[in-house]
Amino acid sequence: AATKLASAEKLMYFCTDQLGLEQDFEQKQMPDGKLLVDGFLLCVDVSRGMNRNFDDQLKFVSNLYNQLAKTKKPVVVVLTKCDEGVERYIRDAHAFALSKKNLQVVETSARSNVNVDLAFGTLVQLVDKSRGKAKIIPYFEALKQQSQQIAAAKDKYEWLVGRIVKSHNEAWSNVSRKMLPSPEYQDYVYLEGTQKAKKLFLQHVHRLKQEHIERRRKMYLALLPQAFDALIPDLDEIDHLGRGKVEKLLEAKPDFLKWFVVLEETPWDATSHVDNVENERIPFDLMETQPAEQLYEAHLEKLRNERKRAEMRRAFRENLETSPFVTPGKPWEEARSFIMNEDFYMWLEESVYMDIYSKHQKQIIDKAKEEFQELLLEYSELFYELELDAKPSKEKMGVIQDVLGEEQRFKALQKLQAERDALILKHIHFVYHPTKETCPSCPGCVDSKVEQLLGSRFIRPSERNQKNLLLDSNIDRINLVILGKDGLARELANEIRALCTNDDKYVIEGKMYELSLRPIEGNVRLPVNAFQTPTFQPHGCLCLYNSKESLSYVVESIEKSRESTVGRRENHLVHLPLTLVLVNKRGDTSGETLHSLIQQGQQIASKLQCVFLDPASAGIGYGRNINEKQISQVLKGLLDSKRNLNLVSCTSSLKELADVDLRIVMCLMCGDPFGADDVLPPLLQAQACRPAPGG
Repeated sequence: AATKLASAEKLMYFCTDQLGLEQDFEQKQMPDGKLLVDGFLLCVDVSRGMNRNFDDQLKFVSNLYNQLAKTKKPVVVVLTKCDEGVERYIRDAHAFALSKKNLQVVETSARSNVNVDLAFGTLVQLVDKSRGKAKIIPYFEALKQQSQQIAAAKDKYEWLVGRIVKSHNEAWSNVSRKMLPSPEYQDYVYLEGTQKAKKLFLQHVHRLKQEHIERRRKMYLALLPQAFDALIPDLDEIDHLGRGKVEKLLEAKPDFLKWFVVLEETPWDATSHVDNVENERIPFDLMETQPAEQLYEAHLEKLRNERKRAEMRRAFRENLETSPFVTPGKPWEEARSFIMNEDFYMWLEESVYMDIYSKHQKQIIDKAKEEFQELLLEYSELFYELELDAKPSKEKMGVIQDVLGEEQRFKALQKLQAERDALILKHIHFVYHPTKETCPSCPGCVDSKVEQLLGSRFIRPSERNQKNLLLDSNIDRINLVILGKDGLARELANEIRALCTNDDKYVIEGKMYELSLRPIEGNVRLPVNAFQTPTFQPHGCLCLYNSKESLSYVVESIEKSRESTVGRRENHLVHLPLTLVLVNKRGDTSGETLHSLIQQGQQIASKLQCVFLDPASAGIGYGRNINEKQISQVLKGLLDSKRNLNLVSCTSSLKELADVDLRIVMCLMCGDPFGADDVLPPLLQAQACRPAPGG
């Protein structure tokens, strides 16, 4: 329960300036019966006072106690200023109290607020015996307990401040009102006072501001190298300039204000710019700080190192170009010791040199291959005596190599023998099957270039959109001729039908197509075996073979079919998409025979300029000649070809070939610097230029 304390009349008062001069003032004893007093706190100053003798003070206190004892009222000795107490004085005061019976001593410090309440509480307990006896705690133990209590209250109060105050712009008046109901705030203010609470708040706000400034500083410093890269990327411009001239140079740049802002007041972290979070430009006075100077020096060093590395790369390339030890196909491991020196290792990683070396190797290899192809063309007579469909024998390859062996262009590919032999075989293939696929200049073949130019001129995306109505009426149906001998065509047709729905529909990429099959196994000149009938217009032909005889039948049938349409107005069978497929005989394990058939099929496919599909792998689609994936591949290819044929046919009604006004025969050499891109565009861009029938 609370106890109300009152002092009706003070006997004597001394201000702090009068302490130690008590003898100079009149002393008044307490008049009997005039004062209503329930108890006394007898205070003893145990600090070291100026011009004051503690023994004299103790005599005064002893004399005072004798007067108080006459009142028969409780007395408690209070030792004050224990935070500055002298150990001997405290000991003597305790000895004095011990000499008096039932005299209790409380050690206090008003400045530290230690045991002050305890002093009054002890006296109240002596006055009112019904109250529980107060436990008297020594000063240092009480100080420790109070320090712990204050520390705990401070932690809670700081947590409260941290939870409520998130911005360094908060004001104490607003925040203190918000915190007023909180026990954390109330407890701390009770223990330490409002001023200390405000001081902790201001420290927290200051810390928030410093953290905010530091975040902004880090952001500016992270942006500064980018500003240097954008405004002063040239080493020659800044290499010998001092800091002042560099700053003037930056200000003169057109994009200066994109990266920097010049403030009227400085430094930037003491201005309102700190809180302008929308403006991320760098305060220009930041350039005066040491971190900014270090970043500028780092920028300079980076530019110098980049220049040195560029010089090293250039020197290394020159070394490669002039070194006699670097030949086409030579591995890096063999060439490294001849072309590397200590300076190279000092400035760049070996991986960089390896990358430059590999690019250089590609250049000299491509050049060597090109020169070797020229060499092969110069020795064309070497390749005229080969069989039409056979690879050159080892003896013939030996003869070719003996004849070319003394040529430097042959020796240049000494470390690339496999690629050199492949070029010879490719050249032989080109001699007997000269197409754009086998052309040594592929993909720069003139045929390919002409097709691209014609395609871009006459089959444009806008034209495709205009022809959609013509395509849609016939695009959902696929008419496929299956050509094969000895039952191959009918067997495959049955297998394809087994993959169709009940109404002969086939699904390609999620869309249904009506599939019409026409298997042919006899003489194509007979009407019953004709590719085209009044009710069947083929969109493509799937050619099957499993032997030399069946391959010969396919070739003869295609040639007869094409011959039968020569001179006709509708000769689209000449451009009919073909796919040649080797059907592996069931149970045939002769790998050599299979390899021979594949090779012959590839040669025929090149001759007919059609697609060749490898035979299906064993175990895929049990009981089928070719698998479902290959069938879908063929049908999808036919769809693409059909779309292109329809696009071309839409233009064929413009005029017949006989009605053209000007015919031009043009001969262009593959690999010629003056190519189709230079010759054809002026003709194709003319307004009167139109495609001929059939494309």
